[in-house]
Amino acid sequence: MRRTLLDESHQAFADAVAAFVAKEVLPHYEKWETEGIVDREAWRAAGRAGLLGLSVPEEYGGGGNTDYRYNAVLCEQIEGTPGLAIPLHSEVCGPYLTELCTEEQKQRWLPGFCSGDLVTAIAMTEPGAGSDLQGIKTTAVKDGDDWVINGSKTFITNGIHSDLVIVVAKTDKDAGHKGISLFAVERGMPGFERGRNLDKIGLHAQDTAELSFTDVRVPEQNLIGELNRGFYHLMHNLPQERLVIAIGAIARAERIFEQTLEYIKTRTAFGQPIGSFQNSRFVAAEIATELDVARAYVDRCIADHTERQLTAADAAKAKWWTTELSRKVIDQCLQLHGGYGFMEEYPVARAFRDARVSTIYGGTTEIMKEIVGRSLGL
Repeated sequence: MRRTLLDESHQAFADAVAAFVAKEVLPHYEKWETEGIVDREAWRAAGRAGLLGLSVPEEYGGGGNTDYRYNAVLCEQIEGTPGLAIPLHSEVCGPYLTELCTEEQKQRWLPGFCSGDLVTAIAMTEPGAGSDLQGIKTTAVKDGDDWVINGSKTFITNGIHSDLVIVVAKTDKDAGHKGISLFAVERGMPGFERGRNLDKIGLHAQDTAELSFTDVRVPEQNLIGELNRGFYHLMHNLPQERLVIAIGAIARAERIFEQTLEYIKTRTAFGQPIGSFQNSRFVAAEIATELDVARAYVDRCIADHTERQLTAADAAKAKWWTTELSRKVIDQCLQLHGGYGFMEEYPVARAFRDARVSTIYGGTTEIMKEIVGRSLGL
């Protein structure tokens, strides 16, 4: 289907990102998958290529971009190489630094953020609290000019590489969601420890870790945003996070479908291409239709977000629909590959594993439906 969202400049940027991936990522990707983490130099290479902090103002080393379509293109192109978590760094963590930080904080953190010398993460999920942010147990208690943080987080993307972690903590334990604040915890702060690089079903090249905080003293200058307004800051930024996940999900499904079409046109059985059988044609027709419909909706969400009009409900719709669709499409594509689809050398096998978590992180499908349902007055 013809896309009307992008123009020639967006396509040129897509080509530039694709060239970066071909040069700096794909030659090393098998190694990263085996080792469970990307090389740190890959982050600096992304910084040199201008791919980190597209929306960060130029005076801090960023791209100064105000057209979110470029951010979406970057997410689409980088999606096929999970591990180098640029979307998490730039699109999820980035807004907290550009929109909520003081001038002193921006000067301190954003240049490294854009160069790749400072990798970021956000720590919301805890061993006993996932989608329910109000259930977090991590606390921050004021002591003089510092905040003392105690608690633990888990499933933190960039958990091993991160130099700055945006930590969600309770600053008023009796105030519910009105007593949550955000803090920047930096590498090397005493009491801040990283656990093991978690062994996951998929996304093997992406470092995901447990983090612990034992009497970590964080200066007042590391409070991000307003005290006790952390929950509202999170709610404000979550629609973009969910849109980013939707963008990656539809891009992943489209990529695997394209590869599968090529496979069924050339793979033969009973003396003819398997794509010529009616079942293959019907499955392909269903996938093509569903992807086109989903793409049209996601592109509309991107356009709305570019105009700062994307609602939480629309982002939730995009997130749950595309991630569930991506899982289904990739499963169907694996089936069309037959036994070869179960082999690690085929991209569809890796995508089958990697796609599974997309219906969980960023808010589960069930939570997304709850958000949509409430928007209907139910």
